This record gives sequence, structure tokens and C-alpha cells, in this order.
Amino acid sequence: MVNMGIFVGLVPAFAWGVQSIVMQKIGGKFTNKVVGMTMGTFLFAVVVSLIKTPQHLTGNLLLGSVLCGISWTIGQLLQVKSFDIFDVSQAMPISTGQQLVGTALFAVFYFHEWTKTWQLVLGAAAIALIIFGIISLSYSENKDAAGSSLQGLILLTISSVGFVGYAVLPRIFNLNGWEMLLPQSLAMFLCSLIYSLTVDRKDTFNKESFANILTGLCFAVANLALLFSNQFNGVAVGFTLSQLNVVIATLGGMWILHEMKTHKEMRHTLLGLLLVVAGAIMIGLTKF
Repeated sequence: MVNMGIFVGLVPAFAWGVQSIVMQKIGGKFTNKVVGMTMGTFLFAVVVSLIKTPQHLTGNLLLGSVLCGISWTIGQLLQVKSFDIFDVSQAMPISTGQQLVGTALFAVFYFHEWTKTWQLVLGAAAIALIIFGIISLSYSENKDAAGSSLQGLILLTISSVGFVGYAVLPRIFNLNGWEMLLPQSLAMFLCSLIYSLTVDRKDTFNKESFANILTGLCFAVANLALLFSNQFNGVAVGFTLSQLNVVIATLGGMWILHEMKTHKEMRHTLLGLLLVVAGAIMIGLTKF
């Protein structure tokens, strides 16, 4: 079960890493990207619900799913907006580090997932290793491109708060992946649609919006896998494994999106990736 849990936990890492690359390749305004993504996510949820009949809607399910959807929408809108300021290979490491710290604090102090001394020591060391990896990944010889923009950092910080809420709310409301999939995705779509219609009504539904349905399918697979991963592994392990998407996003940003780096920046990138992977493996070991 542990091995299966770790495997499930790696699915979001791959799907989310691919998602950010596909999104930037398709292009469009940040509202097009998020509206298209949530359309794809909602369509996926509808198909899944037709195959597997969802449970009856309860007040707890509705509230938890809506809050989770709102939290995600805040996180995703601001993260995608930050791509206008930072490269993907810069924004994603910063976002990842902030989310890891937030979810680890919830997991330890709210969910009490690490109850043994060795788990706390290993988990704390792993988080420290990951944070050092994120710092290394974020290094740039061009200080303006290194993430020093106050506006960009504020966007990513608020975005990360939203993503932390998205990760922990299903556990707080004791919801499983199947039952919340449809109401959560509907809340995501409606929230992003309302925002887009408010700020950019004319271009809400253009070709980039519909093309970004593909990114929604990537997200939907990752989203469902994360919900199950958090049940199998706990929030600390499940969410941390999912954040290995930073490896794919960073390498993809450089090689597919052609985000250029100097030799020194490349060395920092490779070191950071090794530290992130090592830290994630250490957190995975806390399940044994």
C-alpha cells in the first residue's frame, strides 16, 4: 500500500509539470489560460461522474468543495499571472518552496502526521533540504530576473496561500477524491469565469481559452491523483511528492520554452533539482 501510495503521489508531479509547459506553449492572457484549464477540469469531472455515480450532495461536501475550489482559483490565477513577470523556471521553484512550508506546518501542527521523533527529525531535515534546493533553483546572475520584483513575489505568496488551502481543505472536511471531484471542479470553473468576465469580458472565450482545455485535462489527472495521494500518504508526504513537478517545470522551461540560463545558473539548477528530489525521498521515508 505504501509503494502504491508513493506511485500515486508521483502522478501529480508529472501532470502538473507538463501542465505549466503546455500552458505557456499555447499562450493567451492569464485569464484565457485559467478559464480554459478549468473548462477542461470540469469536463473531465463530468465524464468521471457519468462513469462513477457521485454520492448525494451534503452540506459538508458542498462547503468543503466550494472552499477548495475558491482557494485553488486564487492560487492558480495569481501563479499564472506571475508568469508575466517571471519565467516558469523561476516562478515555479519559488511557489513550490512557499507551498511546501505551508503544507508542512499544517501537516505537523494541525493533522499531527509526524508523531515520532525520528519522523520529525527526518521531515524537518527534508524540508530544509528542499528549501535550499528551491533557493538554488531560483538563482540568477541577472538580479532583475531572479525574482526580486516585489509585485511578483507578492503574487506568488498569495497564490501559495491559496494552493495550501486547496491541499489541506479536503482533509479538514474529511472528503474523498471521488465525491468532491465534480463540485470542486464546478466551483473552480465558475470562480475563474466570473473573474475573467469581470476583468476581460471580450476575450474570455477565444481560441486560446479553448486550446487550454488541454492544460485542464493535465490538471484534472493531477488533481484527482493528489486527492487520493493525500489519503494514502497524508498531506505532508502527498503534497510534497506532488511538488516534484518543479523538476519537470524547470527543465521544461529551459529546454522546451527556451528560457536561457548561463553556465553558473545551470549548475545551480542541477544542484537544486538534486536537493529537491533528495528531500522528497526523505519525506517519503517518513511513511515507513
